[in-house]
Amino acid sequence: MPYEVKTDADFAPLRNDLLIRAARGEETERAPAWVMRQAGRYLPEFMELRKSHTFFECCQTPALSAELTLQPIRRYSGLIDAAIIFCDILVVPQAMGLVVEMTPGPYLPEPINTPADMDRLTKDVDINETLGYVFEAITLTRQQLKGEVPLIGFCGAPFTLFSYMVEGGGTKTFQKSKSWLFKWPKETAELLDRIAVVCADLLVGQVKAGAQMVQIFDSWAGELTPYHFTTFALPPLLKISSLFRSKLTALGITPPPIILFAKGANSSLELLSKSGAFDVLALDWCITAEEAKVITGGRVALQGNADPLCLYGGKEGIEEEVKRVCAGFIGEGKGPKGWISNLGHGITPQVLPEDMKWYLECVKKYSSRKE
Repeated sequence: MPYEVKTDADFAPLRNDLLIRAARGEETERAPAWVMRQAGRYLPEFMELRKSHTFFECCQTPALSAELTLQPIRRYSGLIDAAIIFCDILVVPQAMGLVVEMTPGPYLPEPINTPADMDRLTKDVDINETLGYVFEAITLTRQQLKGEVPLIGFCGAPFTLFSYMVEGGGTKTFQKSKSWLFKWPKETAELLDRIAVVCADLLVGQVKAGAQMVQIFDSWAGELTPYHFTTFALPPLLKISSLFRSKLTALGITPPPIILFAKGANSSLELLSKSGAFDVLALDWCITAEEAKVITGGRVALQGNADPLCLYGGKEGIEEEVKRVCAGFIGEGKGPKGWISNLGHGITPQVLPEDMKWYLECVKKYSSRKE
C-alpha cells in the first residue's frame, strides 16, 4: 500500500540544524558530529535488547528500530548532531527476493552465481510491500526525536550490494564478484542497474516518511580499480541520485542532501565531486583533509575522517586525533565550512561508551568557532 507523504509540519520543529547547514556547504559555529554505526554493538543497552530479538527482527519491527536509533541520542544528548535509522543495507537484496541471514555475519544461502540466476530476482519490486517497515520506523523515530536532531536514512551502494549477492556473504578476495566484471560485463551492468532502482526507491520512501538526509554506503568501492569503479560502480550511483531527485521533485518535495561514502575510492574523489550527484562526500581515514579539500575544490561538503581505531587510544590519544583532524578541516578559518565530523568508517564493537562520549566532547571543543 502507498504510504502517506510526511512533511515537516507533521513533526516537531528541528532544534539543531547543524548537519543540514554543513551538508549544504554553509559555515557552522562548530562541526556537526555523528558516527557511522553509532547505534550498535558497543552500547550495553543495544546488547540488552538484542538478547531477546534477532538482528533482522530489530530491523523489521518499527518500534525496535526506533528504540535502537534513539539509544545513542539519549546517551549523548547535546553532543551528537544526527540520528541514523537502525536498519541494514542488505534489506535491498531481501526485497529483491534473496534470503539473507545473520550467522552472525551476513549469509546468503542462494547467491547469484551466474547471469541465469538473475531470473530468480523480483523484477518489479513493490517497495512499500517489501520495505514498508523501514518507512514506518522512519516516521516513528522522527516523531520520537521531537526535533532534537535530524534523522538520516540510508541504503547500500549497488556495487557493495552486488558483491554480497554474488559472493553469498562477506569476502576478503572478491573472487566471485570480480569474476563477474570480467566474464559478464553486460550482465553485471544490468544487475547493478536493477539494484540501483530499488535503492533509489528506498531512499525516496525514507524521505517521504520523514528522513531529512540520506547516505549511500559503498563499503567495497575501494576494492575496484579506478577504471572499474568508473565503469561499473559509478553509473548506478549516478542513477540513484538522478532518480532520487527527480522522483521527489515530481512529488513536490525538495530533495534533501545526499552523502556518498565510497570507502577506499579516494582516486575517484575529483570525479565524484564534479559529478553534481552528491552534496557530501564522506572520507575514509586514508586521505588527509588538506588533500581532500584540494581535490574536491569546494564543490561538495566533506565528512570524516578520524581513524575509527583512535577510540581505543585512551583519552589523550582520542583528543590528539580529534584535534589533528579538526585542524585539517578547519585550518585558520573562524569555523568549519561544509564539514561534518565523523569517523573514517563505522564504530567497532569493543569501543567503550565513555570513550565515544569523550570523542564527541573533543569534537565539540576543537571544532568550535574561534573568535
